[in-house]
Amino acid sequence: MSIMMTSLVLLLAALMLPAHAAERASTLRPAFSWDKIPVYQMFGDGTRLLNDAELSSIAASSDFVCIEKSHGFKELGCAKLAAAREIARFKETDPKTTCLLYFNSAYAYPFTTDSRVFGRNVIGEPFRSFLLLDPQTGELLRRDRVPMFDVLKPEFRNWWAETVGKGVRESGADGLFVDQMHGFAYHRPRQRSEVDAAQAEMMRMAKTAIGPEKILLLNNGAHIPALFEIGDAFMFEHFKADQLTKEAIVADWDLMKKISAAGKIAVWRIGVNKEPEGAKCVSAAEFEKFARERLPYHLAVFLIGAQPYSYFQYGWGWTLQSGSLVEYPEFSKPLGAPKGEATRPDPAAWTFTREFERASVRVDLETGQSEIIWH
Repeated sequence: MSIMMTSLVLLLAALMLPAHAAERASTLRPAFSWDKIPVYQMFGDGTRLLNDAELSSIAASSDFVCIEKSHGFKELGCAKLAAAREIARFKETDPKTTCLLYFNSAYAYPFTTDSRVFGRNVIGEPFRSFLLLDPQTGELLRRDRVPMFDVLKPEFRNWWAETVGKGVRESGADGLFVDQMHGFAYHRPRQRSEVDAAQAEMMRMAKTAIGPEKILLLNNGAHIPALFEIGDAFMFEHFKADQLTKEAIVADWDLMKKISAAGKIAVWRIGVNKEPEGAKCVSAAEFEKFARERLPYHLAVFLIGAQPYSYFQYGWGWTLQSGSLVEYPEFSKPLGAPKGEATRPDPAAWTFTREFERASVRVDLETGQSEIIWH
């Protein structure tokens, strides 16, 4: 079958997805519980697989995990194969663990057998045609040494959807985490609408390729209507300071309610390395100390807005050594279901409170002060 014909088949299948995909998504979710803080873990070590103690630590903290893009690459030569190994081990530890495979929709990381062609100095066709070129020089656009995908190319969208579908099947994953929803629209602002439409089309194709029983988790896509309709889950990454202003946090809470009402999953992610003080940390010990100091505030903020199927992710990066193995006592304390939504005693102030069966939460977004009283 030709590339064009295969692309057409995938596109038609995507367009035939049920109109009420959000209702179907409710059957895909992990086994959610308010018994303790619902934690999502996402980790990777490009040099090796987890040892038994590390796997046990992560499994004890969460039953919803994602294997990051380069994990195990040096040891096994393919991150997809490494993900398959780790997913099998997590499932053996707890069959109810929901495990996702990572794939980037914007950067051509060469960490799997399917994408290794993008790691060469000279990239041959048809793969070179999948990539963005500098309009002035005709050379490949790169971040560091990593080429950039061109979502406007139909042949690329077809290849990408087929690749992620194959990856989920061969790894035994329960779904797919897709990073970078922008399609590099900022490199071509006059084509923004075309880029957005192509990105949405590719996510529809991905959903078809991985199968209706698998989770499609999109990073920072919940605020985009077309992507909200397609995705089963959404991450709030918070990669810059203005995403954590008091106004932005309230907007997050509203979006978390919308996600939950649609029967979908939210992952509220904090990287303390993006905070001004966190950026000053150098060693792992400094990062861990700062992360422990900041946890009460960020956890309180999460709890004020948390809904059914809202998960908390916390650390200072994406590697295994960036917080995934840190044990926070707060994550093991009994929480219990919320007794209601948050209250705002003074509409003119930025103080919010919320009661759970085993905890009382208070946060002041103006001052950055918080309190969690565990009962």
